Amino acid sequence: MERKINRIKTMLVDKGKTNKWLAMQLGKDPATVSKWCTNAAQPTLETMMQIAQLLEVEMNDLVRFDDLPKPIVDNSED
Repeated sequence: MERKINRIKTMLVDKGKTNKWLAMQLGKDPATVSKWCTNAAQPTLETMMQIAQLLEVEMNDLVRFDDLPKPIVDNSED
């Protein structure tokens, strides 16, 4: 099942920016940014922070928490 973890593409559209613009700002290959926008790959946490700064949004605006897998909780050590 494909998970759409990030909302980079949505935020780019909301801000009137393109994948190419983001790639240029970050010094990344446009193909890499395209993979992030389609959720085929995910940027590092540091890169997500840079994207948030560039787009003037909060980190929470770039992430779909509902689509993250639920953590496995091991209570055996309690």
